[in-house]
Amino acid sequence: MKNRKAKIDRLTLVVPISVLVIIWGVYFIEINYGYNFNKYGIYPKTFKGLRGIFFSPFIHGSVSHIFNNSIPLAVMLGSLYFFYKKIATKVLLIGVLLTGLLTWSFARPAYHIGASGVVYFLVSFVFFSGIFRKYYRLIALSLAVVFLYGSMIWYVFPVEEKISWEGHLSGFLVGFLFAYIFRKQGPQPEQFVFSENEAFEKHFDKDGNFIPNIEIIDEEQKTP
Repeated sequence: MKNRKAKIDRLTLVVPISVLVIIWGVYFIEINYGYNFNKYGIYPKTFKGLRGIFFSPFIHGSVSHIFNNSIPLAVMLGSLYFFYKKIATKVLLIGVLLTGLLTWSFARPAYHIGASGVVYFLVSFVFFSGIFRKYYRLIALSLAVVFLYGSMIWYVFPVEEKISWEGHLSGFLVGFLFAYIFRKQGPQPEQFVFSENEAFEKHFDKDGNFIPNIEIIDEEQKTP
């Protein structure tokens, strides 16, 4: 059991680092060997364009593009595997697949590349998971996500022609959907049980939240 736990914990670092190494490695190959992998991006409503669902998150068009995606991608992947160990891989793989498929189904006829759709999926999933679960630690993480990446919400709209807002919107919607679907899996609020003093227990609900204005009468003070 100890080895299993250690293996899962290591994924919090291993997964983000591995993904970044692949992304930067692909870009390094493009720059140094004269390749252009943009044609492997998502091209909507074409059979060949479906391959981009798997390849597009690893393809970027410039240093600024890959750099802007790298930091939030690493942070959100680490958060996913830290807080949602048991379901993280399932959520990530299916979420990326559906985000790409949704982008393919309605986006403009162009090659859509980059990991930003995945970033929007992860941000949306982590944020709404904290809200749906009513788990205070996750809500705190959700607020941190909003503080760090709150301005990202504008890019789910067509504010810039060269930005794939369709990919952003797809990731955001799939993240919201997954947060609801998986709300019963993964970390849950702690349940508090007060067995020694039933009168004291009445001051709290099942989640340990204080309920004001409940009168407590000590049994010894009751009038016969």
